[in-house]
Amino acid sequence: MTGVGPSSEHAPTPAEQTPAVSPAIERANRMSAANMLRSLLPLVVICLLIVGWQAFRSSGDVGVRTVDPSSSVQLAAARADYPLLVPTGLDDEEYRPTSARTDAGAAGEGDPVTLEIGYLTPSEEFAGFVVSDDRGADPVTAVLGGATEQGTVEIGGERWTRSTTADDETALSLEADGVTVLVTGSAPDEELEAVAAAVEPYAP
Repeated sequence: MTGVGPSSEHAPTPAEQTPAVSPAIERANRMSAANMLRSLLPLVVICLLIVGWQAFRSSGDVGVRTVDPSSSVQLAAARADYPLLVPTGLDDEEYRPTSARTDAGAAGEGDPVTLEIGYLTPSEEFAGFVVSDDRGADPVTAVLGGATEQGTVEIGGERWTRSTTADDETALSLEADGVTVLVTGSAPDEELEAVAAAVEPYAP
């Protein structure tokens, strides 16, 4: 049976009704949100550019392993029958040594000694240094074998021979008193010349 008394539901009073938001206020709110997004967008773009640039700069370092060539240099200097020559004073942050080896450990008294040091240059290319009193040593013939001389260049007060190797790379060579010094690699000429200019007699 349906009652006819007062219903449990009633129409909302004016105090309970949500006041209508005027179109002008709604538009102002939308514009404020849009303005906020527009103001934040340049900051987001700048942050992304900074992160991307840092990632780009550090990408060249991925997988690069540097070494300390001092032990190989000391061993070669102790066994060699000639005053050992090595690059000295290069900035380790720009010319990072990535390899160093010598055959001095197996050399007997009077045997030739060869020292090799590899560098990663500022342009992320390779520069290799070789010094040996054996003109037929593999590291020497691997560079000069099949190389074509292109003339000479003065570096650090010395006349170096400039050649183009079979791999179409520049090789700078200096020979004196039966000792051959080489600087070669994929690095540009100015970086190879910087390594050559740093070559000096080893001083413990």
